[in-house]
Parts: sequence; structure tokens; C-alpha cells
Amino acid sequence: MNPSLSYILSRLWFYLIAAWAAITLNFFIPRMMPGDPASVMFANLRGKLKPEALEALKKTFGVTDEPLITQYLDYIKLLFQGDLGISIAYFPQQVSSIIISGLLWTLFLVGTSLIISFIIGSILGIFIAWNRDEKIDSILPPSFALLSAFPYFFTAMILLYIFGFKFGMFPIRHAYSSNLNPELSFEFIGNVIYHAILPASTLIFMGIGGWMLGMRNNMIGTISTDYISYAKSRGISNKKIMFNYAARNAILPVVTSFGMALGFALNGAILTEIIFSYPGQGYILFEAVKAQDFQLMQGIFLTITLSVLAANWIIDIVILILDPRTRK
Repeated sequence: MNPSLSYILSRLWFYLIAAWAAITLNFFIPRMMPGDPASVMFANLRGKLKPEALEALKKTFGVTDEPLITQYLDYIKLLFQGDLGISIAYFPQQVSSIIISGLLWTLFLVGTSLIISFIIGSILGIFIAWNRDEKIDSILPPSFALLSAFPYFFTAMILLYIFGFKFGMFPIRHAYSSNLNPELSFEFIGNVIYHAILPASTLIFMGIGGWMLGMRNNMIGTISTDYISYAKSRGISNKKIMFNYAARNAILPVVTSFGMALGFALNGAILTEIIFSYPGQGYILFEAVKAQDFQLMQGIFLTITLSVLAANWIIDIVILILDPRTRK
């Protein structure tokens, strides 16, 4: 078998096992907790429903007294059909439809922020490493390391207060103005970007430091190698050596950590979306917790886990393409 194909399949097998473990835990953990979605909803209505309605609610939410293994197999079957149950917080909407709508906003926010912070941080890391004996190397790394130490919600609240409340430069909540209908138009797209500036800036500022420090450290190690010294002795321009030789090799370990960075960015996005009332996975999770909507919480946790696993598998394929050594 081709070594590259063998590598891809072996990584895929590993992530499939991890996905199965996540799905299994997602099934068993809620069933170890007291109560069920039907009882929670019945209690929230506080006597507005007759007692016999509880059985109808249990049937609606799929609460049964069947053996656990039977419930597990039914859960796997429904999962492959895209049926994650009915939400309590957004009753009677399906959990899957709610997650899809929130996932699109989260992917837009996290994806854009992650790419921008990666580009800015990597470029800064390259220049700082190349000029590591100058003042820029003693100012920027400690500054961004200090900024990265703050919690996401703290940075979000500072940006919200200064640019939202104090100066009123940007919107303080939601993904677009309430007087607009979602459509493919320049007005709507511009409004979405305008509303995303503050939450995206929070994720960007928090992410730049990690990318910059990682790229700086890798560049310093690469610059000290013999082939860089040889390139300098040949009279090759510093710009070409910096980007075509040093940065090209130093960026490989940074790209490897891209999948893990997605997980951290998603965790940060949860709190950021709550603060800015941004209709992504984080805000929906917050609403689900308030309503004790366990099925919606299950769906969100599973979606985030599978998204991170899929991202890591894609990164493995990208590394295979960028680094010829992994093809052997």
C-alpha cells in the first residue's frame, strides 16, 4: 500500500475510535444523572399540564424503560439519521436544526479569527526571530504573553466597554441588526462583519501571542542550522532566506498545532458569544444550560468534539502534503 495512503487511513482509524468514545460518553453521562428531559419540562410548566401529559412528553423526548443497550443502539441509529431529539429551550424545534444554525455562526467567527491570528502571529514571529537582538524582541513577546494570560471573558468585557459602551464604535450584541433579513446582499454581509468585529477581535488578540511565540521559537532554531548559514554565504537576500528557507521549515510544527488551537478557540468562543449575545454554539449552550436542556447540551458537546477531531485529521493530511518526510 502507498505509504501516504496508509498514513491517512491509520490516522482516520485513530480519530474514528476517538469519535466513538466521545459518542458513547455523550450517551451514558446524561443517563447517569437524575431526571429526564420530559420531567424537567413538566416541572418548568408548574402545573399547567395534567399528570397524564407527562407520559406523552416522555414519548416525545424518547424516554423509555428499555434496556440500556437497546437505548444505545437506538441512539446510534438516530445519530446517523441526524436526529438528536427535541429541544426544551427552543421547543418544539429539533436539536439538529438549532445546532446547524449556531454552528454556521461559530465557524464564521472562530474560523475567521483563527486564520487572522495565525497569519499575524506567524508574520510577527518571523520578524521577531530574524531581529532577535533588537528591542522588538524584548517588547512584543512579553506583551502578547501577558495578554494571552487573561481569560477570554475579561478581554471581551474590556473591548465591549471601551468600543461598545464608551465610544459606541461597534454593536454590543447579536450577529446582525434586527431590522435586516438574512439574505445574500452587500448590506447584510457588511452588517454581519460589522457586528463580528468586537467578538472576533477578542479571539484574535488572545490567539496572536501563541502563534507568535511558537513561530519565533521555531525560527530561532531553524536560523541556527547549517543550510541557513550556507545560504547567507552564497549571498542570497535576507528576505528570500527568511521566507523561502527558514520560515518554510519553521512553520511546519506551527501548522501541526492548528487542530489543537481550534479546540482552545472554540472554548474561548463559548464565553465570547455569551458576552456579545452572538448566536453561535456558545450562546445556544448558555440558553440550554438555563433551560436544563440536556439533549441540546449533548448535541453541542458532540458537535464541538467531532469538529475538533475532524480538524485534526485534516491538519494531518496538510502536514503530509507540506512535509515530504511524513510520506516515507
